[in-house]
Amino acid sequence: QVQLVESGGGLVQPGGSLRLSCAASGFTSSRYTMSWYRQAPGKERELVAAISSVDGSTNYADSVKGRFTISRDNAKNTVYLQMNSLKPEDTAVYYCKAAKVVLGFMDAWGKGSLVTVSS
Repeated sequence: QVQLVESGGGLVQPGGSLRLSCAASGFTSSRYTMSWYRQAPGKERELVAAISSVDGSTNYADSVKGRFTISRDNAKNTVYLQMNSLKPEDTAVYYCKAAKVVLGFMDAWGKGSLVTVSS
């Protein structure tokens, strides 16, 4: 059974750092493009960062470039999102996604991890 479990969220002050983890099970995450999305209250879910299964290339939303880093540990079947220089506008529920992992065409999502940036 395909499953994604996010962890590492919490309350942090502006300028602080957090590292989110996305533990995958039921499939080999290195074979799929893995992404982090976020959804702030009253807003649509948006792509934050993604890492390719083909060549490990990464892409980021303009709002997080230079502050966030997506990476993967294939031995642990886990994807990470290192978030530095956090801002109040980064407050959101962060979701992990595995692209086309179910039946070759359906995405799988985790349940999310809440990140709150506030003083």
